[in-house]
Amino acid sequence: MERRTIGAAALAVGAVGLGCMPMSWAYSASGRRGDESLRAVHRALDLGSSLLDTADMYGPFTNELLVGRALKERRSDAFVSTKVGLLVGDQHIVANGRPGYVRRACDASLRRLQTDVIDLYQLHRADPEVPVEETWGAMAELVRAGKVRALGLCAVGARAGRRAGSRPHDATIGQLERVQQVFPVSAVQAELSVWSPEALETLLPWCETRGVGFLAAMPLGNGFLTGRLRPGAGFEADDLRARHPRFTAEMMAANQPIVAGLRRVARRHGDHVTPAQVALAWVLAQGPHVVPVPGTKRERWVTENTAATRLRLTAGDLREVAGLPPAQGSWD
Repeated sequence: MERRTIGAAALAVGAVGLGCMPMSWAYSASGRRGDESLRAVHRALDLGSSLLDTADMYGPFTNELLVGRALKERRSDAFVSTKVGLLVGDQHIVANGRPGYVRRACDASLRRLQTDVIDLYQLHRADPEVPVEETWGAMAELVRAGKVRALGLCAVGARAGRRAGSRPHDATIGQLERVQQVFPVSAVQAELSVWSPEALETLLPWCETRGVGFLAAMPLGNGFLTGRLRPGAGFEADDLRARHPRFTAEMMAANQPIVAGLRRVARRHGDHVTPAQVALAWVLAQGPHVVPVPGTKRERWVTENTAATRLRLTAGDLREVAGLPPAQGSWD
């Protein structure tokens, strides 16, 4: 697989990563199978999809434990990315950026992941009660201690905290400017997909001009851009999409022209090419520092997603995708 680099330290990873969250959190529990998920991780590593993206809050904790089972056998094949800063309680999620907590959380993640170093440690969300510089400083100490190789920041929502006249991701860029004064940012993780392209406006250029890697979260739109979800089919109650405004039957039907456009482009490249692969190839085409991180728990989809690195969209393809209608329905 093509390799891409993250940050000034030039950390090399496969051009498509693996989002491990669906294996144990946020999507329907009835579809989770630990051994099947473990096979998906091994398949990703076999194909060169080395970046494994997890977080302590996924589960909570069970996702890191699952990834750790794979790392115990194949640590040298993997690039491990995990996150800190969010605590999951009963029906709520809260931020914790206190330095002491960050240090304890890192040690706990290392134990669960069965490794002595985390390749990329990401701040999941800044704690509004703690200056982000203090949290980032504690994370920088972990790098100096040899427990972490590089630091990353997860973006707040594209529209979160926006004031009149502000642009998408202004809040994230403000955080980045502050923490960059403390210790270098190697990567930013934010949503980027055909139906959520807001990062292209300011956040992606910010990263490009500073040599910061960009991890594209939800590049398949929580499964919508695969074309395999049917409007009105519904989701189980514990699936995050069951409560998501863009996944109502009405909005899914309204956004079908986006999937139809991806299918048109796919057909031009052969019967074996899928809308999902076109969606991932579009993300890959946004810059050599961009690494899409699609989430899945099945070997089949890992194989399909990694094959997107071989799909080369033409200038005409890219114009056609850019010309697709904007997605309808609230997102964040």
